[in-house]
Amino acid sequence: MLTSDLISKVFGITFILVGLLGFVPNPIVAPDGIFAVNTMHNFVHVITGAAFLAGRHYGYSRNTLLGIGVAYVIVTIVGFLTSGNMLLGIIHINAADRWLHAGLALVILAAGVIASDDTSEILDR
Repeated sequence: MLTSDLISKVFGITFILVGLLGFVPNPIVAPDGIFAVNTMHNFVHVITGAAFLAGRHYGYSRNTLLGIGVAYVIVTIVGFLTSGNMLLGIIHINAADRWLHAGLALVILAAGVIASDDTSEILDR
């Protein structure tokens, strides 16, 4: 069963790995990659992943999903309103990033709304 706890764990690990991957030359997540990133963008991914895991650790998986989902809605809107390739002047983005952020906003919010909030396994971590 997909619980908000499990989903937060998967998102947390994924975001941290993507953030770390951005520090290694590769064609997918790089300054000239499919998804444009810079050091600040990579740090945002790592911090977001840590937030998913922290929310999970403290029993707030669903609230964390909803909060980060709302944050990604805001990032999406600001990203599409940004005319250049620097979100807020410090985070490198491109068209692929903008659409990925939109998709992530929808998926993360949907996960927060739909996933069960079974926290009976919190002590088993």
